[in-house]
Amino acid sequence: MDLAVSNPLYCFASKVPGRRSPKVGAFIVRCSVALSSDGAALGWAERPWKTSDARLVLEDGSIWRAKSFGASGTQVGEVVFNTSLTGYQEILTDPSYAGQFVLMTNPHIGNTGVNFDDEESKQCFLAGLVIRSLSISTSNWRCAETLGDYLAERNIMGIYDVDTRAITRRLRQDGSLIGVLSTEALKTDDELLELSRSWDIVGVDLISGVSCKAPYEWIDRTKSGWDFNCDGRDREDFRIVAYDFGIKHNILRRLASYGCKITVVPSMWPASETLKMKPDGVLFSNGPGDPSAVPYAVETVKEILGKLPVFGICMGHQLLGQALGGKTFKMKFGHHGGNHPVRNLRSGHVEISAQNHNYAVDPASLPEGVEVTHVNLNDGSCAGLAYPAWNIMSLQYHPEASPGPHDSDYAFQEFVELMKRAKQNA
Repeated sequence: MDLAVSNPLYCFASKVPGRRSPKVGAFIVRCSVALSSDGAALGWAERPWKTSDARLVLEDGSIWRAKSFGASGTQVGEVVFNTSLTGYQEILTDPSYAGQFVLMTNPHIGNTGVNFDDEESKQCFLAGLVIRSLSISTSNWRCAETLGDYLAERNIMGIYDVDTRAITRRLRQDGSLIGVLSTEALKTDDELLELSRSWDIVGVDLISGVSCKAPYEWIDRTKSGWDFNCDGRDREDFRIVAYDFGIKHNILRRLASYGCKITVVPSMWPASETLKMKPDGVLFSNGPGDPSAVPYAVETVKEILGKLPVFGICMGHQLLGQALGGKTFKMKFGHHGGNHPVRNLRSGHVEISAQNHNYAVDPASLPEGVEVTHVNLNDGSCAGLAYPAWNIMSLQYHPEASPGPHDSDYAFQEFVELMKRAKQNA
């Protein structure tokens, strides 16, 4: 750095007659800094803070500047908001979020890092993560790595320092929107907008991309340190075939904790093969996307109904609704979070539930004899079904939670009781 000082000029600061002020020296200082060939100041090439280097472009034309973490590149997906206060790692690994950007309404994310015990599947299937504030440090005794490193290793994009409240209001008013995340400066806003308007998630089979490829046995139960509702469980074993439409590990753990021996099969597993296995019951699991886009799964459900007790969760609930003759529809912005109130119409009790779905069953389209057992108290949508004549039960939400409250865990015991009665009446 060069420093040049001009000839000093002296002046008097006071103009009071008879009073002489101390001289004040005025200097003109000219500084120059040598620049490197690329124009960056030597030793000052990187700012000590991160600047906005990413954009979220929504199909409505709005552009949201943000800072990136995790992977880089360009990705398209449907933007949904999740109101859970905790459990971001379980959300990241929930296969039901395939094809979606998850916006967390809780502003502070990443403070507990990630660990390898809380994963709900073997990989992250979501398209990206949108948050307000990324924690600069982690503080948890189980933390194995930071959220940013975790996403980068799995090639998942994330952005922060974006107004998540404003985006959430937009989604609530206008419904779920297709968006594009990009860190590529060479791509223009118009190019990203065109990409968002040329892609759609409706009618796409997302299940086949998240399902297992071959059957396997599941034996792990909920660990003793985390288990609950342990008293009074039936010691009788029940053999279950679980269709993997994007199944979460904790659904399997809860069933195992209730005494079930589980064989997990792919989404396209033939119903005839399931019946040959002679299980005591069948679980149709949660999964991503539009139930109308997977007619093969609906046909599988139809072939099993009336022959074995069945339990449908989330996507499984919607497939049951269609198999029974009902219709499903896409909701305005869906249900995503761990704080949704549901009324059990049989008992009158209200449960706080964990939910993740963009589609619902139209109860008016269901045939006579099908009972609506649960209702979402936020919007009155169908949250549970039963058809006692065929030993059918289903829930639109997640009784295993993870993350979320355990109010609905009793549903696994009800499934066990359903299989027990069917066995006794056989």
